[in-house]
Amino acid sequence: MSGTPAVVAVALVVLALVLLAVPLLRSRSGRSFGSSADRATFATLHEASLAAPPLRAGLTEAGASRAVRHLRNLLGTQAVALTDGHLLLAWDGAGAAQHREAAVGHATAATASGRTEVLGPGTVTCADPDCLIRVAVVAPLTVEDRVVGSLAAYGQSASAGLVRATNEVARWVSTQLELTELESSRTRLMEAEVRALRAQISPHFVYNSLTAIASFVRTDPERARELLLEFADFTRYSFRRHGEFTTLAEELRSIDRYLLLERARFGDRLQVTVQVAPEVLPVTVPFLCLQPLVENAVRHGLEGKPGEGRVTIVALDHGSEALISVEDDGLGIEPDAVRRTLSGHPDGDSVGLGNVDERLRQVYGDDFGLVVETAPGAGTKVSLRIPKYRAGVHP
Repeated sequence: MSGTPAVVAVALVVLALVLLAVPLLRSRSGRSFGSSADRATFATLHEASLAAPPLRAGLTEAGASRAVRHLRNLLGTQAVALTDGHLLLAWDGAGAAQHREAAVGHATAATASGRTEVLGPGTVTCADPDCLIRVAVVAPLTVEDRVVGSLAAYGQSASAGLVRATNEVARWVSTQLELTELESSRTRLMEAEVRALRAQISPHFVYNSLTAIASFVRTDPERARELLLEFADFTRYSFRRHGEFTTLAEELRSIDRYLLLERARFGDRLQVTVQVAPEVLPVTVPFLCLQPLVENAVRHGLEGKPGEGRVTIVALDHGSEALISVEDDGLGIEPDAVRRTLSGHPDGDSVGLGNVDERLRQVYGDDFGLVVETAPGAGTKVSLRIPKYRAGVHP
């Protein structure tokens, strides 16, 4: 079900391109712009393109008010009404004074049954002898098999053609609303996953950072103050409430603050190498997609290992993609444990590894998940690819 609206939307775009190619080819060959049918097709697609943006904001009064005139132009009727099943959202055309208040009542049967209803003069009454409205064709608007509103076409007579046209326009409106619902669901899911990631990371890091800062309060107050400011900036970025995406430059800046705080804790035991190509700094990445990998590297690269530990962060330019890796020379992980984590069944302490992998796949597709190279005693390297451009992905 989730793929249907996207398929329909793509089909409409392809249809538009094919149909528009006909009059354009005729124009280039020296003939007229196209036949009357070609021009009618162009006008229909143009009206649909104007109605789509406000509908993609959802079935709201503001969106319906902006879209309803274009929907009436598509149907060619005396009036069109949009309701959410309980309230009249918008009316366009003749007869507003006589029928506007009754529009919700006209939609009751269609929204209750989920079927298109044709209402005759006995229901669509009008005391004005000059009123142009005598009948109504009311079609339900649905999202994932739920009726969310109605589209009503008002006119003087209800032909079979008007019924078919109203059904098709209502189906197209429902597609726009379903695309909006899918996008909203995706956004809510992404936000929930980021909140889950914050909840997983923050207790471990906050405790260790504040402990490290407290250790400098008496011996080196100025450094304690600097670390506290860095901690404040880090948490401000990590707990911001807007945006699913950020730039690689911002993500790396936050990681630099994180590493500064960890160096206060580990001292010279923590060695860090960073290699970043300037060309990839503006690339858009999912928010908090790298910090969990760096935190894992610090933990597995130092905790439980005697002596120094090294973390290496690399971001390279590779044509249409940025290639990023985070590597440590620590104790390594059992490959089976990594597989269980990435399949959604974590049984270790790898902070957010499955969360990051899932979000990358949601945004860019299954070809863009994490690649983990590890073995006990061999350290761990986590690699990912980020497309430099992807439609709908921006900070």
